[in-house]
Amino acid sequence: MKEEPMPTTPAASVLFVCVHNAGRSQMAAGFLTHLAGDRVEVRSAGSLPADQVNPAAVEAMREAGVDISGQTPKVLTPEAVQASDYVVTMGCGDACPVFPGTTYLDWALEDPAGQGVEAVRPIRDEIRRRVESLIREIDAKREV
Repeated sequence: MKEEPMPTTPAASVLFVCVHNAGRSQMAAGFLTHLAGDRVEVRSAGSLPADQVNPAAVEAMREAGVDISGQTPKVLTPEAVQASDYVVTMGCGDACPVFPGTTYLDWALEDPAGQGVEAVRPIRDEIRRRVESLIREIDAKREV
């Protein structure tokens, strides 16, 4: 009798939050999806979502081999926060509701809004470094 493969459930779910959900949180979500694949459930949202993703962020991510051009800013909901193991805020202040059992991280990153791609590149690179560190943390917890 052939054994059915075990369904793979994500090791964790991560919600990235910034004010407009147009730059930092979109880049972070793009990197986490790109680097962790289906090992991690990824969401992003904003407390005051913009109309579109920052074009300079889209271009900077394209240069890094990650396409976020199809993303749209989404509004932050308490349900999205509650459904997440990790909530990573990026300059959204106290807009995020707090739920027990959720790990909250605050990443102080410059806001790329209104800046050209040259100014967005170092922000993108710092986000990638932090996302890679977060993946290591998630993987370490999974192995325990």
